[in-house]
Formats: sequence, structure tokens, C-alpha cells
Amino acid sequence: METTAQRYDRLAGAFAAKIDAVPADRWDAPSPCEEWKAIDVVRHVTETPGMFFGFIGKEIGELPSVDDGPAIAFAVTRAKVQAALDDPEVAGTEFEGSFGKQTFADAIDRFINFDLLVHGWDLAHAAGIDEAMDPADVARLDEASRQFGDKMRGPGAFGPAVEAPTGADQQAKVLAYLGRQP
Repeated sequence: METTAQRYDRLAGAFAAKIDAVPADRWDAPSPCEEWKAIDVVRHVTETPGMFFGFIGKEIGELPSVDDGPAIAFAVTRAKVQAALDDPEVAGTEFEGSFGKQTFADAIDRFINFDLLVHGWDLAHAAGIDEAMDPADVARLDEASRQFGDKMRGPGAFGPAVEAPTGADQQAKVLAYLGRQP
């Protein structure tokens, strides 16, 4: 069974590969996230983990500018999150959040790994690169999004569900539930 640290490493690696595959002329392309460009998707995924470090009384530290180098900025965040997940004391640190008491590792799995999948698709869509997700990840994303329910909908988060195209596969259905036009 895959641990949170292993899953983060795998999903962050896939996100990093998408960053590397973005054509230079696509960083300003609109993403499926309202008012965000491709570069903004990377900025969000790079900066959001800092919030979770704050929940456990730690700081993620200085991050390079995403505008100066999306791959480098994400790589720094990735290394810091991975180091925290690989440290049992940090990974097991508990905090009280909007979903009750949880550990740093649980929160990373629930929110950051979720973001790596959804925003990985957003980035791929904006960049015009391969949007396919692993079917096991799609199933996990579906389950997690249903658990979030309406708590995930609202400004700066996910919009209302849209209708999936007729004959849509599971990935397209999940993305439609998350307010994206697959």
C-alpha cells in the first residue's frame, strides 16, 4: 500500500514533468481555473503547502519566484514537503483544521495530493499537453471530491459541477464534478 510520502513523491514527480513539458509560449495560456494562466496554476501548487506548514507551527521558508523559473520554484517546494513527510515527527504533527484534528501528513494527502492531480490536469489542459490521469488516481480523486462535498465550492476554489459529455469516461466525469469542462 502506498504511503502518503510515496504518493506525494509520485504525484509531485508527475506535476514536475508537466511543468517541464509546458511549451515556452504557453505559460500565459488560460487555465480551466477562473482568471488563472498556466503559470498561476504552478504558483498555487508551489505556494499552498506553506499554509500547511503554518498549521503545525513551522515555515516552509523562502521560495524562488515562480515567474523566474516555475520548475525550480516547484522543485524547492517539493523537496521541503517531501522532507517533512519523510520525518515521522513532522509528518505526525497534529493540528485542528476545518475537517477536525488531522496530522500534517493526512492534510498533505487530503489537500496537496488532491491539488497535484486536479491542477496537474489544469496545467496540462492550459499547455496543450497530455491530460491523462492514472485510473487509480482518478478513482481516488472521485472519492476525495465526494468527501469534500460543497465545502470545496466557492470563490477561489471549485465552482459548481458541470454536466459531463455524453459517453464520458471516469476522468471526464470527475473533472465535470469539479467544475471543469473536460
